[in-house]
Amino acid sequence: MLRNFASARSKLASNWPRLQRNYHSKVGVWGYRPVAKRIFKVPEEVKESRNAQGNVYRWVEAFRQHGHKLAAVNPISIKVSSGQSELQELNPAFYGLQTQQTVRTAGLLSGPANAQNVAQLEQLLRDIYCSSSASAEFVYVEDTEEREWLAKNFESLSERQLQSTERCEIAELLIKSQAWDNFMALKFPTVKRYSGEGAESMLAFFWQLLRDTVQANIEHVVLAMPHRGRTSLQAVLLNMRPAKVFRKLSGASEFADDIEAMSDVISHFHVSEQLQVLGRSINFSMVRNPSHLEAANPVAMGKTRSKQQSRREGAFNTDSESAEPFGQRVLNVILHGDAAFAGQGINQECLNMAYVPHFEVGGSLHLIVNNQVGFTTPGERGRSTEYTSDLAKTIQAPVFHVNGDDPEALIRITNLAFRYQREFRKDVFIDLNCYRRWGHNEVDDPTFTNPLVYKIVHQRESVPDMYAAELAKQGVLSADQAQQMREQYMSYLNEELSLAPSYQPPPSYFEQQWAGLQLAPANELTYWDTGLDYGLLHWIGQQSVSFPDDFNIHPHLLKTFVQGRLKKLEAGAKIDWATAEALAIGSLMYQGHNVRLSGEDVGRGTFSHRHAMLVDQQTNEMYVPLNHMEGGNGGKLELAHSILSEEAVLGFEYGMAIDNPQNLIIWEAQFGDFANGAQIIIDAFIVSGETKWMESNALVMLLPHGYDGAASEHSSCRIERFLQLCDSKETAPDGDSVNIHVVNPTTPAQYYHVLRRQLARNFRKPLVVVAPKTLLRLPAATSTHEDFQPGTLFQNVIGDSTVQPEQVRKVIICSGRHYYNLVEERAKRQIQDTAIVRLESLCPFPVQELQAQLAQYGNVQSFVWSQEEHRNMGAWTFVRPRFENLIGKQLQYCGRCEAPTPATGIGKVHKREVDEIVAAPFEL
Repeated sequence: MLRNFASARSKLASNWPRLQRNYHSKVGVWGYRPVAKRIFKVPEEVKESRNAQGNVYRWVEAFRQHGHKLAAVNPISIKVSSGQSELQELNPAFYGLQTQQTVRTAGLLSGPANAQNVAQLEQLLRDIYCSSSASAEFVYVEDTEEREWLAKNFESLSERQLQSTERCEIAELLIKSQAWDNFMALKFPTVKRYSGEGAESMLAFFWQLLRDTVQANIEHVVLAMPHRGRTSLQAVLLNMRPAKVFRKLSGASEFADDIEAMSDVISHFHVSEQLQVLGRSINFSMVRNPSHLEAANPVAMGKTRSKQQSRREGAFNTDSESAEPFGQRVLNVILHGDAAFAGQGINQECLNMAYVPHFEVGGSLHLIVNNQVGFTTPGERGRSTEYTSDLAKTIQAPVFHVNGDDPEALIRITNLAFRYQREFRKDVFIDLNCYRRWGHNEVDDPTFTNPLVYKIVHQRESVPDMYAAELAKQGVLSADQAQQMREQYMSYLNEELSLAPSYQPPPSYFEQQWAGLQLAPANELTYWDTGLDYGLLHWIGQQSVSFPDDFNIHPHLLKTFVQGRLKKLEAGAKIDWATAEALAIGSLMYQGHNVRLSGEDVGRGTFSHRHAMLVDQQTNEMYVPLNHMEGGNGGKLELAHSILSEEAVLGFEYGMAIDNPQNLIIWEAQFGDFANGAQIIIDAFIVSGETKWMESNALVMLLPHGYDGAASEHSSCRIERFLQLCDSKETAPDGDSVNIHVVNPTTPAQYYHVLRRQLARNFRKPLVVVAPKTLLRLPAATSTHEDFQPGTLFQNVIGDSTVQPEQVRKVIICSGRHYYNLVEERAKRQIQDTAIVRLESLCPFPVQELQAQLAQYGNVQSFVWSQEEHRNMGAWTFVRPRFENLIGKQLQYCGRCEAPTPATGIGKVHKREVDEIVAAPFEL
């Protein structure tokens, strides 16, 4: 294995200059493989023609750059013409060309140079770029091959003509979509349904997308979509039973009666269906969406990448030396709202991740449903750019603007966008200009704030009616046939409505890759033997610091990290946090699980403690030792060095975690407070996803925490916030079914066991680890080989074995790193009548274990909760009611007083506070 590394490096050395991205690896690592830059040259005859008639070429390029400004893509425009149709850049005279002049063009409509009259060419250019229902922006794309491809294919867009049968299919979809919304308005007039009225052409987009995907042998489409038109798409095209919606609107759950879930609204419904398209099968799944409109986008990206990993796409295919791109069989599709796309920062974060190693998914296909108003805000007040899609230009993604009144134009553009995505595996955008027939919801009056727009909207025919009338005019679909389609669908909906009271939703959870798992028990805490033979762990630890003979390791790491770890492993003592983590991850890999560790600088670790990734000091080559571990069942470690983002990256990891329960997904914040930036993902997905959507996950969040004099921003992970988000009970014992598990471990072995427990259990729960900073290198905070042996497990409570129980008069209960400060203070004071009990698990609250520990102290006079956080922070307000209600004893507080910020930035004050909070528990 080590020899292969050197061989591969030598083999690729001659190709390195052609690689687009090096990313510390010209060979590649698990999850990333460098791809050679495509070589493209404009044909010589085309260059000769362009050089010979440079002004003609400049004129053609001007249409490609400016033509979109004149295109008729807005179905409800209220702008007054300002003579823009006479853009000087589009006037042939601007380039010294005369109307009757004959010129030769090349590279326009593909093919050899042709002689054309300037007037004829102008008309052709205006028809393509200025006068149709679709326009394009792509001149900012730097890659020449992409620009040439886009120009050629956009300029030949009109060559595809739909068959009559296809046009009738489109008309039927639009008519059904309108019928669905009309039926909902009639039967449920007070429901906020966020209809697709005004954007019915969206169904044409999906119609074409499904055909393109099956013909490209794509197996799975993952979709993120906000609420606008969501239920009509699900009911009309994606096989969702309308009875499910009607049952929900009658007051019942969308889940079976035996499931205890809080559920969600109909506009957040989920669909995962195996569809039959053109005689082929394709799996189509929506990710769950909250009301934070764009928050589901990174979740879809993460879920897409997880499916690509399961199918060994791209850099996950270790059997092939070819650099196969991602997205061969799994496609990510994202729908956006116009105001949300321009206004919500998570979109910039997602686009910035698009081509980052370990986050790339082979390009996403985007559709912006451009209502031209956000809530009640006009577009020009919701952004500083001309188009809502302009953010796409930050990653040079081409944008196609389409008039929503023309579903056939949208079909052609969808096919073009799909072919671009397939050819270059990059993001591409369609800006569907449409409108909302009603306000933000159906009980909202939009004329309060947008009277002129809605004067136009209320006077015009609907998109389905306009399209049906056009087909009738052309003799493709008669008015009677269209009416029959409408009546048949309305009849079907009435039948589904009558069946709703007896309708039982089928199971949508713990199937396929989740089979064999179950919901966590509600009334008990389970215990899992996560220990392993130390001989195996010793070997795994050695593998975690192995590297090839010709690898130039940093001399400091060789001495302090590699050799230091080997000595600790050999002695079976003083095993630190980084080593324990490597043993946990390596052993899971040995058992066949893949592990992904994501975050900023996770390879070395924020505190330069991990070094799961080694970098050759001469070649800059990256090497992940555990991925070269021989034997076992072949699990791999993906080290995903993320962009400087919390919200989108954590959403991405959540998407990975909900897809495959056999992989361990870990997100590490540089400092615990950085989780603040991901609060939407935490609130809307991680802590509530299971009760809303019956969607489990075992995502691990590592949040470094500790009051070390680093002031407010790097001291606290806000333990109190996570505990407030728990559904732990104050007056009854918890079971494992609490929505999230929160631990604050004090030893490396505890950390090892809690990581392994994530995949050992027969259920999955998100885990928040209040992770250490100073404990990473504290000699007292180490473990021995005995702590990892078979029969060992994560301890929810750790008692005090250093005191005589009968002598104990006071019990101090604490959590996390604060324990070591208290032990040091007790020793300094030579106190022997005080026990210090560690609460390692905060949620679920371990009542029975705590009772068992306290029962041995029969002469206790007082119980104290000691923490380093301020009184209005930390675990105090969580622990106190549970302790007093369930243990039946009064609990006193020792810690910092109330404060508006986690920590002081004044060194002297911090030192005084440390002295006070450590001394106070012993002086009560």
